[in-house]
Amino acid sequence: MLTLSVWFSTAAVAPSISQEWGLVSHETSWLTMSVQIGFVVGALLSAAVNLADRVSPHALMTAAALLAGSLTLMFAWVAPNLSVAIALRFLTGVALAGIYPVGVKVTASWFRQGRALAMGIMIGATALGSATPHLITGFGAPLPWRTLLTATSVLCGVAALIALMIREGPNRQERAPLRPGYLLDMFRDPAQRRVNLGYFGHMWELYGFWTWLPMYLTASLVITQAQTSPDTALLEGQIESTVGMLSYLVIGICGAAGCVLAGIVAKKLGSCRVASWSLAMSGVCCVASIAVFGLSTWILIPFLCVWGVSVVADSAQFSAELSHKADPRYVGTALTLQMAVGFLITAVTIQIVPIIAAEFGWRWSFLVLALGPLCGVLAMKKRSQLPVRQRA
Repeated sequence: MLTLSVWFSTAAVAPSISQEWGLVSHETSWLTMSVQIGFVVGALLSAAVNLADRVSPHALMTAAALLAGSLTLMFAWVAPNLSVAIALRFLTGVALAGIYPVGVKVTASWFRQGRALAMGIMIGATALGSATPHLITGFGAPLPWRTLLTATSVLCGVAALIALMIREGPNRQERAPLRPGYLLDMFRDPAQRRVNLGYFGHMWELYGFWTWLPMYLTASLVITQAQTSPDTALLEGQIESTVGMLSYLVIGICGAAGCVLAGIVAKKLGSCRVASWSLAMSGVCCVASIAVFGLSTWILIPFLCVWGVSVVADSAQFSAELSHKADPRYVGTALTLQMAVGFLITAVTIQIVPIIAAEFGWRWSFLVLALGPLCGVLAMKKRSQLPVRQRA
């Protein structure tokens, strides 16, 4: 939760950075997209050498948290322009590849039964962490963007201290031998392949929604409030903090609740079925976002809360399912590779959404995200036919 706060730290203050550096929307998107790409590169390198299965998790996570925090601090106080900022954000993503997949692997080592719920709680924490910058911007007057980035870097430092105490559970395997070929073996296995395809559909939607939710909210609230309040100055003064709090509610609170709720339900119905239902619900929300744009907040906010629950509820279930199907010696490698490809896909939608918004308006911007859930549901259809005991 603490380390993931740096992931969307720039997205939460993108308007301030854009104004100071004179950036346009597609340039601003690189501040988040570079983290995605960095995470992919770091995860692929880690998976290629089986790093998550060969290095002690406390050492790896501590070093990665310190690096992510230091790079974020450098972005705040050293980066002179966009090029340097993108490079620092890219390296931050590389560092996060030593935290997120490793944390999921450690969680799996502590639970054999009830793993879906345990991972739901763990990934729920990442949702809260990703939304933390929005919470900070939601309090009162707009916070200087350098102050916010400094705050998230301090959180990474605290996380590094906590990571020193992390140990694997009783289900851990002995240190695995180097086996780069497992990357291909995982995709040759039909069971693992279908789970991964479902996850990739989920990722097509998730970070496109999380990254650009503040902009969608801002555009919608401007229309709504302009109809009820002629005081433009008041509108401009309130909009940033309102969007910050609502983004934290949808991404953090609702996202975490969705992960935990999905884990509870998966104990009875199985991870695959819950993941498929979550994909279907969030896909419907992608399409419905067109209709609710600009409507009363009494309609918009509950709708976004439902979307916030469903859009990430399946994430932990895909991880839990893959951890059961992968070679026990290479669970960390399998999870890391799954996330690497998934986050590579997110870089596409993060770039596409603002292009659509610029051409057609924010009302239509999230429609393209529905392709991911649709493909994910189709990929998971055969998996959902397995007996529940095989999917718990």
